[in-house]
Amino acid sequence: MIGLKSIARTALALSASGALLSGCGDASSEGDLGGALPRQQTLYLSGQQNDAPGSFNPLAESWMASWPVGGRFNLMYEPLITYNSLNGKIEPLLGTLVEELSNNDSIVVDLNPAAKWSDGKPVTSVDVTFMFLRGSINSTEQISAIHIDSLKGADGVITERLSFMVAKDKRNNPLTVRDMLQATRIAPSHVFEPLIKEKGLDETKKLPMDQNPVVSGPYNLRSADPNKIILERRDDYWGNAALHNGQLPAPKFIVHPIYKNNEHNTIAMREGNLDASQSFIPRIARKASAGVHTWWNEPPYFRPGAMPMLVINTLKEPLNDKRFRRALATAIDYNALRQFAVSNYTSTLKAGLIMPTDLEGKYIVDEDLDKYGVNLGISDEAERLAAVKQILSEAGFKSVFNDDGTLDHMENAKGEKLPTLYITSPNGWTDWEAMVTIAVEGMRKAGIDIREGFVDGGSYWPAMGLGNFDLVMHKPVADVTPSLPWSRFNEIMASRDWQPLGAWAGVNIGRYNQPGTEGFRPEVDQFLSAIPLMTDSVEIAKAYRELNKIFMEDQPSIPLVYLPEQFYEFSDRVWTNWPTAENPYAPAQLPWVASGTKILWNLKLAK
Repeated sequence: MIGLKSIARTALALSASGALLSGCGDASSEGDLGGALPRQQTLYLSGQQNDAPGSFNPLAESWMASWPVGGRFNLMYEPLITYNSLNGKIEPLLGTLVEELSNNDSIVVDLNPAAKWSDGKPVTSVDVTFMFLRGSINSTEQISAIHIDSLKGADGVITERLSFMVAKDKRNNPLTVRDMLQATRIAPSHVFEPLIKEKGLDETKKLPMDQNPVVSGPYNLRSADPNKIILERRDDYWGNAALHNGQLPAPKFIVHPIYKNNEHNTIAMREGNLDASQSFIPRIARKASAGVHTWWNEPPYFRPGAMPMLVINTLKEPLNDKRFRRALATAIDYNALRQFAVSNYTSTLKAGLIMPTDLEGKYIVDEDLDKYGVNLGISDEAERLAAVKQILSEAGFKSVFNDDGTLDHMENAKGEKLPTLYITSPNGWTDWEAMVTIAVEGMRKAGIDIREGFVDGGSYWPAMGLGNFDLVMHKPVADVTPSLPWSRFNEIMASRDWQPLGAWAGVNIGRYNQPGTEGFRPEVDQFLSAIPLMTDSVEIAKAYRELNKIFMEDQPSIPLVYLPEQFYEFSDRVWTNWPTAENPYAPAQLPWVASGTKILWNLKLAK
């Protein structure tokens, strides 16, 4: 179940990076965006909702629910805690993490006694246990039980303390329990339990819940149509007093316009009709004169948070040979990827599966990169092609060229002709298309018979889960969560839930490290099982170092660039005081997700 959710979250995160699917026409006028809403009271955000809104049901599957209900959105329904991707700290929302009591046996959260639903009823442990144990999510692999205690303070106020017991006989993973606590939005049990009793859970999950929904968050749904979704501020939101010193969020209204494509998004940002977006805008530095900015004013502009990569089907010949996989990785011109595919929105790529960020970079050992990793920094094309050809030759592979110098086919060590390989990637996701095209160009120049395989979404997701691909573009663990980098290693390398081709795989879609085979490396799963339970930082670093060595040796996937968790872009023409590297009071996130929601209480109108 966790793997399936991971792929669903990835689908949501990736949808913003390609062509948007439907919606309004040219967003060049205020009327197109929000009708008669006062501009000085309205915040326009985009990049999450790409088609006509449907369900606003917090029990619906995340891919079915519309913004701001599906995914990690805090505006209507809230989680117990949030994660600050700037500093790695857990921050309070409906509850507060009790770090000194949390351990490998349980994660402890105190509910905020001030938390209330919009109908005035308190948020209680009944709502929490409903969502985790009786709602629409399957938490049994992570949580065995929720223990509840009542604490009476000196002021007589009762606080409920919830201990989420780690499922020792299942995943035994306190890291992923923390992930769940910041990713699961709590729904009102007093609204949904009667509906479930009357209609059943499956039918209840299909209800749109778009008429006066009972929410805990700072905004509620005002209206929704195929062109836009409008939220209105709840001035009686419990968190204003409990979390924000009595202050109201600055915008009274939040509008999410729905665009046909990224061009309309870019126009609206440039003209000041859109205040922030997470859509891919190329060459954003050129928009600075129009008031459009992001986290940094210089490359890479965005804080890295995700790692798009080519996942390799390691069961197919010749991809079952790690030497061939390393040749594929060596053949790519990573400088071209950085400059032309993603507009310099990535720092220089390092070998391995760990990102060089403030939170993960401490686990990178530079001497290992040279010793175990392929050389990603060959700038001279002739040198790079020669290196690839040497790897292929030593592995027994032969490239056969036509008289005009174009590649005809490849042969294995037995002289057998190998079929053309394809990189499966969603059609219309422009930055991904550019990455695939550059990768294919480099590989073919080096004598590797491979082509682009752009497909629609209806073909892409099933192909990925069932293993119906040679290589596939993927962005594992698209959200920055407390479990990184463990969760990235787990999604690419774990054999615990290994599935054969044709069976659905939620993790390890490349079928790497098949149990029971000659080359099986049991230490991979041993490290993946041990790390979540480790408490010594030195031992944790050693374990990640060994995992990264194995990844670099076996190359089960090919990381391409470092991209942000969100393409955080904002305009300061109407609203100012957005967080930046010089003003880092909140993460580089749109003000609807995780710790980024605090932006709403800090925005100011431009003078």
